[in-house]
Amino acid sequence: MKEHSGWDCDGLKSVTRTYQFKTFGDAVAFVMKLALLAEKHDHHPDIDLRFSKVRVMWSTHDAGGLTRMDLALAEVTDTLAGV
Repeated sequence: MKEHSGWDCDGLKSVTRTYQFKTFGDAVAFVMKLALLAEKHDHHPDIDLRFSKVRVMWSTHDAGGLTRMDLALAEVTDTLAGV
């Protein structure tokens, strides 16, 4: 996880990160970008939106935990969030 600073790892099950935005609109815009990314890759994170905070969890349920796809999409998620 050294390459994925800011992400919390639940063993080999999932990676999770919470992003803080200035406004609700900024948070929703991020979620929309993330939704389009997920659809493009047919790989969908768990997303929790709470006003200006967005919690994202990547995991591959079919594989029973983390895969390379989760880690790759975590990196892209950071880019979408401007991190």
